[in-house]
Amino acid sequence: MRKSIIISIVHPPTTPAFSHPSFPEGGERRYNRLLPLLQTKLTFYKPNLIVSVMKNKHHRRITTGSLLPLMLLFLSTLTLTFQSCKGKSSSNLTAATDSLSDDALMDTVQRRTFLYFWEGAEPNSGLAPERYHVDGVYPQNDANVVTSGGSGFGIMAILAGIDRGYVTREEGLARMERIVSFLEKADRFHGAYPHWWYGDTGKVKPFGQKDNGGDLVETAFLMQGLLAVHQYYANGNDKEKAIAQRIDRLWREVDWDWYRKGGQNVLYWHWSPTYGWEMDFPIHGYNECMIMYILAAASPTHGVPAAVYHDGWAQNGAIVSPHKVEGIELHLRYQGTEAGPLFWAQYSFLGLDPVGLKDEYCPSYFHEMRNLTLVNRAYCIRNPKHYKGFGPDCWGLTASYSVDGYAAHSPNEQDDKGVISPTAALSSIVYTPEYSLQVMRHLYNMGDKVFGPFGFYDAFSETDNWYPQRYLAIDQGPIAVMIENYRTGLLWKLFMSHPDVQAGLTKLGFNTNKQDVRQQ
Repeated sequence: MRKSIIISIVHPPTTPAFSHPSFPEGGERRYNRLLPLLQTKLTFYKPNLIVSVMKNKHHRRITTGSLLPLMLLFLSTLTLTFQSCKGKSSSNLTAATDSLSDDALMDTVQRRTFLYFWEGAEPNSGLAPERYHVDGVYPQNDANVVTSGGSGFGIMAILAGIDRGYVTREEGLARMERIVSFLEKADRFHGAYPHWWYGDTGKVKPFGQKDNGGDLVETAFLMQGLLAVHQYYANGNDKEKAIAQRIDRLWREVDWDWYRKGGQNVLYWHWSPTYGWEMDFPIHGYNECMIMYILAAASPTHGVPAAVYHDGWAQNGAIVSPHKVEGIELHLRYQGTEAGPLFWAQYSFLGLDPVGLKDEYCPSYFHEMRNLTLVNRAYCIRNPKHYKGFGPDCWGLTASYSVDGYAAHSPNEQDDKGVISPTAALSSIVYTPEYSLQVMRHLYNMGDKVFGPFGFYDAFSETDNWYPQRYLAIDQGPIAVMIENYRTGLLWKLFMSHPDVQAGLTKLGFNTNKQDVRQQ
């Protein structure tokens, strides 16, 4: 039997923005333009519930956390429901969406994705939950698990939100203080953070049986974000300078040199206090881990010599391997494949600016990553396995949820499962803006099948009629960050301005001559 839900929403005037194609003003509308107290009645297949959204001085959260998506989806569809009652057709909605400017569309997507890291944050730590399932069902009972790498991406997304006024500078600083306070007390292993923690305790949540210690790659993703935060606040008021100083201490305490496993000229991914080096994973390029080598060289306290980059990452030049995929030139050797998943073009470059970046192994990292993106697109357009939906307006293969669990989808028939991950094309907007916007608009027009309370859901398959309402932090973060980098370059400017980063790049022989090569 259908029951009624009464939803009461109480919010301050600074509640962040959200948007939906059914709303006026180019698809954008703010919560604070609604009535201070909105009470309405909807019909759902649920028992009677009262939901209140409140804010105290520390954190804005929903008292029944599993119902946050319901509240957001209710708000985002309210106007559409009213329109439908008046006889508006879906074609009118599509036409309205098509009329959005590119900037309005990007802002709509960026705002909604930002909410994953703001409204969806784990309450105690302020960090990003590893995953968020709209239905509240977590087969691994990991709703309270937070991720280090995804949080690094998330705090960069929050910086962009602060800068855009989605939240106030004071609210943003309070969130950063909560995050840093958690990181100061959370489990570390020779200064490196684990892949996962329990958000309520800061204790490590093993990523695998032997992966219960330091994860140097995820630590690098987190530090990339923290160094951007450092630069954002370094010249601010006294409270802002204080948080920058605390971040500097965390940065200096990472013992990158320890992860050489006895002084080898290569960095190892894992170390466990229980299992030592049994994971045995030395990291060679090219993959998503380039930022780790740069930060390891950049550390002013536990830095590694340049030989670790040249011998380990670049393998004494073996990383250079000119070849063509889908008729498109690639210069680097991609580990285990001819062309990797698109997160390899994104994770290291959320803060590290690829424009004008080169070293002795790659004449242009921007062009290389753009070509990797174009390979991915070309493969999806060719669509050798004849999946439904693939084409110029629907492409993008990367690591995400998949029809059979989780998979690193890549542009080859073995690793292509017919799954489109919105983060793949959208986070490539800095490389292929026209093509990425084409995908963004197409997906947006697909409506709530793929777009929910925190932006686009993680993945879908039209062939399998599979549309899970699930999110992963490590996929949501790059969307918001790369949209901002495309619009203003904010996160690139912040990270690249850090003096230690500049020293590390110089140490490794990178040329950072800033020239706009995007049109070349």
